[in-house]
Amino acid sequence: MCLAVPAKITAIDGDEAVLDYGGVTRKANISMLSGVSIGDYVLVHVGYAISKMDEAEALETLKLWDEMLEAAE
Repeated sequence: MCLAVPAKITAIDGDEAVLDYGGVTRKANISMLSGVSIGDYVLVHVGYAISKMDEAEALETLKLWDEMLEAAE
C-alpha cells in the first residue's frame, strides 16, 4: 500500500519546496507540478509532490490523520 500525505508549501527554491506537515518541516521535489506557489497544499509521496490540493480537502485529510494517530495510541 502506498501513502501520500498533504503538506503546505512554505518556501520554493527551483524544483524543491519546503513543506509543513502540521509542524514538521521537510523538503520535496515539485517538478511534476506547474503553477504551485507558497501557501498551496500539495499531496506528497516519497519526496515528490504529486498533485495540488484544495485547502479545505487538505485540512480535512490532516484532521483524519490526527484522528487515526490518536486511535492508534
